[in-house]
Parts: sequence; C-alpha cells; structure tokens
Amino acid sequence: MTETTALLTDRYELTMVDASLRDGTGERRCVFEVFTRHLANGRRYGVLAGTGRLLQAIRDFRFGDAELAWLATEGVVSPATLDWLADYRFRGTIHGYPEGEAFFPGSPVLVVEAGFAEGVLLETIALSVLNHDSAVATAASRMVGAAQGRPVTEMGSRRAEEHAAVAAARAAFIAGFAASSNLEAGRLWGIPTMGTAAHAFTLVHDSERDAFRSQLDALGAGTTLLVDTYDIESGIRNAVELAGTGLGSIRIDSGDLRVVVSEARRLLDELGARATRIIVTNDLDEHAVAALAATPVDSYGVGTSVVTGSGTPTMGMVYKLVARQEEDGTWLPVAKTSSGKASIGGRKNVTRRLAGGRAVAEIVHLGEAASAVDVPGDEDRPVLVPLVVDGTIDERWLGPGGVLLARERHAATMQELPLRALQLSAGDPVLPTVFEG
Repeated sequence: MTETTALLTDRYELTMVDASLRDGTGERRCVFEVFTRHLANGRRYGVLAGTGRLLQAIRDFRFGDAELAWLATEGVVSPATLDWLADYRFRGTIHGYPEGEAFFPGSPVLVVEAGFAEGVLLETIALSVLNHDSAVATAASRMVGAAQGRPVTEMGSRRAEEHAAVAAARAAFIAGFAASSNLEAGRLWGIPTMGTAAHAFTLVHDSERDAFRSQLDALGAGTTLLVDTYDIESGIRNAVELAGTGLGSIRIDSGDLRVVVSEARRLLDELGARATRIIVTNDLDEHAVAALAATPVDSYGVGTSVVTGSGTPTMGMVYKLVARQEEDGTWLPVAKTSSGKASIGGRKNVTRRLAGGRAVAEIVHLGEAASAVDVPGDEDRPVLVPLVVDGTIDERWLGPGGVLLARERHAATMQELPLRALQLSAGDPVLPTVFEG
C-alpha cells in the first residue's frame, strides 16, 4: 500500500475542518493561493520547485484505518469528521506556475479551488514541499548562472535529513545542475548520478599510489582521482603517472582554489594530460563559484550550500484564502489586512509581459480580467497551467518525466529573464509584479 501523506500536516488544519463541517462552511467553495510577500536576502527571482512532489503527495493524501484510529484516540476531531476524513479525496481544481518557472513577490504560484474543508487540508503539505524545494532550486539556479556553462554537481546528502536530501537533489537538477551524488534521487527521479572516492579511500591504503592504482583498476582511466589528501602536486604527478595522460579528471577539495586550480592546470599540461579535467569542491556557494570564473575549473561540486538554500532555507511562501463563493454563485474577494501581512483578495490570472522576447513585468489580473481568455499585449505569455482538474491530476508533471519537463521550463524561463537576473548582489526583484483589474 502507498504510504499516506495525510498526517504530514498541522493539527489546526483538522480542527478547522471539524468546526467548519459542524457549522456548514466546510462545503463553501473557496479559492486558496500560495505566494510569497518578498524574496529573502535580496534574491532577484525565485524558482518554483516541488510541484511534481506535491501532486504525488495530494494523490496519496488518504486517511487509512491506522490514521483514523490515532486521531480518534487523540480526540483531534469528532466522530462525524472521522467519517468525512475516511472518504477524503481531493476533488477540486488546481492551477499553478509550471514547475521550474521563475516567480516574484505576489506571484500566485499555486491556486487551489475546492470546498473550504477539502482545500484547507492541503495547506501544510503544500507549504512544506514548495518552500523547501523552491529555496533549493533558487539557490541552485544562482549557482548555475555563476558557473557560466560549466557543469555543477549536487553532493549535499550528508548535510540534510535523508528525505530532504533526495528532494534537494531533484530541485537542484530542475534548476540546471548536471548530476547528483544521491542514488535514491537517481532511482526515483531519473537524475544522473556520479561519484568515485573520498579521502577515506586513500587513507585506508598504504600509500596514495596504491589507492589510485586500485581505483583505476576498478573504474578505468576515465575516472576522477582525488589528489589533495596529502600534497596536491605529488597527487597530480602520481595520478598521471599511473593513469597516463588519458586520465579523466582530478578533484581538488582544499586550499585557495583560485591559486591551486591554476597551478594544477599548469602541471597537468606540463605532464601531457591536457584533456584531464579539474573538478573543485570544498564548501562552494554561488559567490565562490563566481570567484572561480577566471580560473581553468572544468566543473563544480556543491554540497551544504545548495541543500540549505545558500542562506535562504525557505521561500517564505504562505497559503491564503483569497475568495469564497456566495450562495448566488458570485465570488467574494477576501483578504487579510493585518499590518505587514496584508494580502490581495480575489480570483487571479497571470501573464508575463514581454518586449522583444525579454520579460519586463509579471502581470496579475484581478476581477473579470482573471477569467478572460484573451489577455492584453501581443507578447504577453500566460503563466498558470492546469495541474489538477476536478480531482484528476495531470500526470505529465509526475515522476522522472515531470522532472525533465520542469528542467526544460526552467531553462526557457532563464532565457526570458533580463540579464541582470544573474547578478548575485542583493537587490530588487528583476521583474515588478503589477496588479491589474
């Protein structure tokens, strides 16, 4: 049986369901939105990730006998609500930004239309998935931009909770990373995996040469040899002498990389290993990657920084009720007005305004404009896409195929954004969010 996601939620979601079913508002048709009020740490843009994982979580959001028995024992909800939960299936409709798409403050990246009780149950799981994965994808996208076309590999599993590590590898790949060290990410999501040996492998042998010889026997001359366990120059000389000038790569994980990489390239070329690539690791983030742009680095391995969002471990997304349907069928906008946390009520639609193929603004249409089929501007591009229609999930967004679709979307959206989106310094969002209607 598929593992349920129903209890990956907060208690107050269920107590709201219980009370609303008692007073009759639980069946009131509502629209919820996921958005962020600002981009933390001066990010110029955000990258939406986690949509495919969220859709799977919604599909598996079922209250089985064990979950219902525990809720009954704890007295979380009434017996009548337990019966309602036993039959729970999300039967509403969800639109959202395509996974991999850039977003900005106020962007309604997920729009959920359902009965209040049915829709409010998704709040915690939606925010849990999207906040984490989008933070990782945003950091990863900045690193890919800083790498200027050189491959970047995700290798942060040991710096994250085990399930979060798999999700982080997925998000980083969507944002343009070339591969991951995490095997479960490869199995679940079809992400290329890579990795050879750590310092422990060298240390367990009687000498560095013995370790290199063993690795070459097992993996061939195309492997990557870690040359900085003892002395980098000696390591490079041993590597080329044993593997020959056809050695695939060396990896350097210590030292002042701007100096060390240049010296390593000079020595490799001197030894005739001109095609041997140089891979660097050593606690890199987007700023360290950018600082190495002028050096002969061939690829980067990033760990801690990417899986923790490079200083921004969550995107600050919220899940808010923005409209409810009246008895006559009309939609009433609703919104918070509290200081610092005000939201904009009403049903919305989104287009990205383009000029000469470059994005210039995020247009959020309100009121009647939100339901219009035709949008103003010859180059305006509709952003929201259907993800779930009357409870049926669009399976294009699931599994390895959904990951590739999201990766393609991200590559396209980065080509569309102004070049200043690649700036790593703190600043305003690269596109303004304009509310019209």
